[in-house]
Amino acid sequence: MSTPSFKGTGIAIVTPFRDDKSIDFKALGKLLQFWLANGVDYLVVLGTTGESVTLTKDEKSALVDFVIDNVDGKLPIVVGVGGNNTMEVVKHFKDYEFEKIAGVLSVGPYYNKPNQTGFYEHFKCIASESPVPVILYNVPGRTGSNISGETTLKLAHDIKNIVAIKEASGNLEQVMQIIKDKPERFQVISGDDLLTLPIISIGGEGVISVAANAFPKEMAEMVNFALAGKMKQARQIHFQLMDITRALFTEGSPAGVKAVLNQLKIGSNNLRLPLTPVSKVHFEKLAELVKKMKRPE
Repeated sequence: MSTPSFKGTGIAIVTPFRDDKSIDFKALGKLLQFWLANGVDYLVVLGTTGESVTLTKDEKSALVDFVIDNVDGKLPIVVGVGGNNTMEVVKHFKDYEFEKIAGVLSVGPYYNKPNQTGFYEHFKCIASESPVPVILYNVPGRTGSNISGETTLKLAHDIKNIVAIKEASGNLEQVMQIIKDKPERFQVISGDDLLTLPIISIGGEGVISVAANAFPKEMAEMVNFALAGKMKQARQIHFQLMDITRALFTEGSPAGVKAVLNQLKIGSNNLRLPLTPVSKVHFEKLAELVKKMKRPE
């Protein structure tokens, strides 16, 4: 079996909620059609942007099934399966049918702050149990611990079922080290919308994006131009997206992108506690920035 490619633009998709905070599957269906129509390459379900830590086991299974059924093979689907209890993470592989899932995204353990040996053994265990390829997710700003470049490279070289990393450390020197010394089959994916263009310019292969929830066409075009070496065109879109992208994260994610989806009339502005919507002042600032963007078709 050939290793799937996660090149291009993936969306870390939001989970829409009704006013009573139940999952709004009707709204999710509309969002899926919007994303499918605008040139992205794959979807990531149950990531941070999907508020996965607030979902029950049954809700997670229902979401994955709904996305699989509605995408109907048109795009690859990646499912977030991670946590800070290795044995519990492994048990989650029994929760899904993997025939139509292209890979899993697994975040570095948070709160208990393992050392680098702990990271290595954690992901080695997960990869040995996963029925599909594993994408590492390094986001020390959320987890409190950095998966070092050396550990990433050791995992990439030692374990064939670990095929990529979503790198959101913000450390371009670390990203360069990984790209320089990785095996050819291993992909480096930006986990930071604003650093996507710089990361592609040094050999990265795309992004798993928050901003693409609201601006899939623009993000996909920017990534495609960059991957084709058309940097002038890529920079133009990058700078067009820069202010709105930065503002999406000012009061937390996915609060920012849900506010924008609400303004574009393609999503609700509901989140589950402990997350809350952005302030009125920031909502209005986002609305002004949205006006400067080309409205999605």
